[in-house]
Amino acid sequence: MRVLPMGERALLVEVADGTAAAALHAELLRRRAAGSLQAREIVPAARTVLLDGLPGPDEVRRLATRLPSWEIPPLTARAEDVLELPVRYDGPDLADVAALWGVPVPEVARIHSAAEFRVAFCGFAPGFGYLTGLGGVPEVPRRATPRTAVPAGSVGLAGPYTGVYPRASPGGWQLIGTTRTVLWDHARVPAALLAPGTRVRFVPEAR
Repeated sequence: MRVLPMGERALLVEVADGTAAAALHAELLRRRAAGSLQAREIVPAARTVLLDGLPGPDEVRRLATRLPSWEIPPLTARAEDVLELPVRYDGPDLADVAALWGVPVPEVARIHSAAEFRVAFCGFAPGFGYLTGLGGVPEVPRRATPRTAVPAGSVGLAGPYTGVYPRASPGGWQLIGTTRTVLWDHARVPAALLAPGTRVRFVPEAR
C-alpha cells in the first residue's frame, strides 16, 4: 500500500490490484458509516482509492501514517439483491470473442450470463461501471480501431472488465450484446443505476 497526500484534505491510496482496491473501498465505507472516519468522498478506481473532503491537514497526516497498518478484511458478498440486466447477445463482435475463447458463438452468452459481476469502479462516462467477475476465459483485448459511435445500451468486454455504454459514444470495447435498461437518467435519484460495489447479473433475452 502506498499513501499519497493530495493537497490539504485528500489522500490517494495505491494498492496492488483491483481486488485490493475493492476490499479497501468496502472497509473505508464501513469505517465511515461507523463514525471512525470522516471523508466526504471515497472513490475507488482500478488500483487506487481516493479519500476527499477530510477534516484537514492533521487528519491527512494521521491517516497517511496509520492506513498502511490497517488490517483490511477480504471482500465478501454483500446482502443486497443482485441487479439483473436483461441483454440480447447480438453484438457485432460475438464471433471474434468466441474465436478468442475457443467456443461456439452461442457459448459466449452462456459463459457471460453465468457469471456474477461486481462494479469495481465507475468512470469514462456518467453511469458507466467497470464490472469484474468474468473468470476462466482469456481477457478480451480492445479493438485495434475504436468505433466512432457505439449505441447506448451496448454491452462490451475489454481486458478484465465488462461494461455497458450508458449513452451513444465512441468506444473500443468488443461488443457482445445490448440492453434496454437505462443506466443513466438525470431525472432519477440516484441518476446512475450502477455504483461501486453493486452486484450485477446479465439475463439473456430471446433474440
